[in-house]
Formats: sequence, C-alpha cells, structure tokens
Amino acid sequence: MKTNIFALPQLSLRFIPVWRRNYMVWKKMAIPSVLGHLADPVIYMLGLGYGLGGMLPQIGGMSYITFLSAGTVCYSTMNSASFEALYSAFARMQEQRTWDAILNTPTTLDDIVLSEIFWAASKSLLSGVAVLMVIWLLGLSHSPLLLWIIPLSLLVGLCFSAMGLIVTALAPGYEFFMYYFTLVITPMTLLCGVFFPVDQLPASLRLVSAILPLTHAVSLARPLLNGLIPAAILTDIAVLAVYALICYYICLVLFRKRMAQ
Repeated sequence: MKTNIFALPQLSLRFIPVWRRNYMVWKKMAIPSVLGHLADPVIYMLGLGYGLGGMLPQIGGMSYITFLSAGTVCYSTMNSASFEALYSAFARMQEQRTWDAILNTPTTLDDIVLSEIFWAASKSLLSGVAVLMVIWLLGLSHSPLLLWIIPLSLLVGLCFSAMGLIVTALAPGYEFFMYYFTLVITPMTLLCGVFFPVDQLPASLRLVSAILPLTHAVSLARPLLNGLIPAAILTDIAVLAVYALICYYICLVLFRKRMAQ
C-alpha cells in the first residue's frame, strides 16, 4: 500500500524511546559536547560585550554586554538546534542507517522525525541554560523572570530544529549544509537584534527582520533578562510555534518522500 506523503502526522509516544536512544549515545560525550556549544557564544558575549561595549553608551537603558547577552542566549539555542538537526540527524539517517534499523520495529517515520526535533530542542535547551548560568554568574541579571528564558529556549529549539530538518531532508551530503548557514543562519544572526537594535536597520530590512523567527525569540528574551514582561509576548510565542509546526510538517513530507525512494 502506497503511503500518502502529505498525510497529517501520526503522533504517538513511540518517539520517546528514540529520543532516549539519542540521549544514551550523547551521554558518553556530554561534557565535550556542552563545552563545544558553550564556548562560541560565551566568547562572543565576553569579547564583544566587554571589548566593544566599553566604547558604546547604554542601549535601551542597559549596558551593551547585558543587551548582547539576551541575543547570545537565542543565538546559542539556534546554533545548537541547527547543528544537531543537520549534521547529527543526517549521520543517523544517511551514514549510520540508524533510521532504517529503527523502522524495522513498530516505530514509524513520523515518530523518528518527531524524536529528532525534540532531541535537537533538548540539546539547545541545555545550551540556553548554560549561557543563562554564565549571565547569572557575571551578575548581568538576577531577575526571577530570567527563568522564563528556559522554556523559551526549548521553544526556540523546537523551531530551529524543525527548520534544520527541512534542509537535512533535502541534503545530498554534508557540504549542502553550508548553504543553509550562509544564506539563512548568518543573515538571521545579523538582522534579528542579536548584536544591535533592529530599529537601526533600514525600513526594508526591518520588514525582513520582522518575519524571521530569531527576531521574535530575541524580543522575548531581552525584556525577560531585564525583569520586564515582553510587550508582544503572545504574538512572539505564536510566531515561533507556527514556524515549528509548519516546518515539522514540511520536513516530515520531505522525509517521507526521501525514504520512499
């Protein structure tokens, strides 16, 4: 019987053992993995925050390093989810043939794709929490609202892991991922308020920035870091959730097509 690749996802709890399998493999190299994901954003935050920040006035009533730290949490979460959804998921699907082995059990492709999204989001959550700990240790924020960045990191991770899996479903090899980082991830990092306020951009680029998910993640994280409720909290959450759901469906359709070939 031919599978309808456009059918709605068939959700079940069978994705949890697949998630647990990925966790058990990762647990063997957890420390270097965490340090690897933590080093890059912290270097950016400290180098630019203290170096460049020393030459800048306050931005929006906060020091530049405090301004940058909110963007760094989202940047770190985005990068962690993207790397896992691209390189690691591709290795399990294409090189190690782990997906083929799992599909010989009652687990379906829908379960595997959902587990990959949640696993990448789980790793991004860990990266976000690690950066939050650095922010707390540096005394940049002690607001109780800072804790809401933890579930925000998970939501951002779900969004970008689903986006990354679309690229994985289309990729013929690892080299293909450089197009995604060059044409999608890097522009978002520069346009979405990580390093400077979005309102400094020309009007045309502000329109582009407004539809990008990282902008809405930063718009939520920055007020929370400063002990404030985000002005458009429901809209920002909705945009991230819609990105995650739509991209999940798209990547699932693409994986169904790829695995059927």
